[in-house]
Amino acid sequence: MEYKYRNMTDVLIVGGGPAGLSAALFAQKNGLETTVFDTDGTWMHKAHLFNYLGVGSQDGSAFMETARTQVDSFGVNRKQGTEVTDVHQADSGFEVATEDETYEAPYLVLATGANRDLAASLGCEMTAEDVVDVDVTMETSVDDAYATGGMVRAEEWQAVISAGDGAAAALNILTKEEGEHFHDFDTPADADAMFGPEE
Repeated sequence: MEYKYRNMTDVLIVGGGPAGLSAALFAQKNGLETTVFDTDGTWMHKAHLFNYLGVGSQDGSAFMETARTQVDSFGVNRKQGTEVTDVHQADSGFEVATEDETYEAPYLVLATGANRDLAASLGCEMTAEDVVDVDVTMETSVDDAYATGGMVRAEEWQAVISAGDGAAAALNILTKEEGEHFHDFDTPADADAMFGPEE
């Protein structure tokens, strides 16, 4: 199949729930051009958060709007409503196909909840529980491809766990890029520089 457009970026993320958006935030915030594909199929629309640290009580859909606004503020290229139809390895790393475009990047983060089809088609190894096999950094058996959230857990499907998985994936990508352990740790001075001091 011929595609009209071919787009290059640093990190491709399939899935725009807490895991995907967390990975996007960490990657883009630290200088990696990041594209997220989001069909808005997240379970968060059925959730109300009482167990997410730092969030006292919030509707899941409202949380998603806040998260999207946050990643957008850092310049993430968010493809809302765009479905990924295929993922495979390419000379540049990975190629992601949508209905009429392809995107390429050296790093791929899969964050599609319990749907593990793309991971399986990419050749990622599975565990005995039929979830994607990852290490502590969320990297799969396919180098530079990461899986997060419900894809890697048989039962522990929690937004806060998924967000942590996404952050772990992005930090490992940043570590690979830097050639040493990368830490995303901001201070009040960083906030003052970005937003100005609080009154």
